[in-house]
Amino acid sequence: MQECWFGIEGGGTKFICGLGNDRGDVMERITIPTTSPTETISRISDYYRQVSEISKIIGVGVGCFGPLDLDPVSPTYGYITATPKLGWKDFDIKGGLESVLGSKVRLDTDVNAALLSELKWGVGQGLTDLVYLTIGTGVGGGALSGGKLVHGMLHPEMGHMLISTAGLPQDFSGVCPYHGCCLEGLASGPALEALWGCNAADIPEDHPAWVLEAILLARGLVNIILLLSPQKIILGGGVMAQNQLFPILHETVRNLLNGYINTIHIMDDIENYIVPASFAKNTGLLGAIALATDSEDN
Repeated sequence: MQECWFGIEGGGTKFICGLGNDRGDVMERITIPTTSPTETISRISDYYRQVSEISKIIGVGVGCFGPLDLDPVSPTYGYITATPKLGWKDFDIKGGLESVLGSKVRLDTDVNAALLSELKWGVGQGLTDLVYLTIGTGVGGGALSGGKLVHGMLHPEMGHMLISTAGLPQDFSGVCPYHGCCLEGLASGPALEALWGCNAADIPEDHPAWVLEAILLARGLVNIILLLSPQKIILGGGVMAQNQLFPILHETVRNLLNGYINTIHIMDDIENYIVPASFAKNTGLLGAIALATDSEDN
């Protein structure tokens, strides 16, 4: 029986589950709609039992939407906390999965998991200080510092850093219900739709929306560079499928830093410093599998 790891990518609209190996190969996967916690976890359990009959599963990893309580000494360790997702607020995702799967679950944020996949198999290999940022329905970031995933009090919430609204219409206050003009509130897919009146996927490549989007993202990236000094920044998510964003991002980040960070990474090789994610549709699932294969206790 083949040894493998079981990964779960937990998202607000769907959970993607599948099997993978320690080389970063996805062997099979299934998509389960995100409904109630009880129904969703029951369907995950059914699939887990099914694949357990044909494969020897030696670890389970979960990269999940949040915010999550990742403090092992907290009474709500493993819980989803302040999410607006109906039915999932204050839900024990770690304990719920462990009880039905009969296996210990390694849990982290979806973006920390994606970062780990890049570290193991993607463009982050060999680095010790790394940031992964996803820009899609929401904006979230994971960080590696000194070779360790960053958690701290909770975990990084890079999508909710407040940024300048210069260049935006004065009547646009952002779509984030908590902070308005945070990076997620101004630069996520829903923010693009609110600003321009159509889905981001329907905005032409040469539309001025993308110049403004790159400028807003660059403001956030400059804050990340100054705070965390990563060796590389990796950008994923549906919005970053717009490859025309990258040249504008590179130029704007360099201009905003204005020579203060005078490193080769920024001055001479920024195209290899701020880069697209490696794995497209499998990034989240591979991240969960990477968590499962990681020997570090959560």
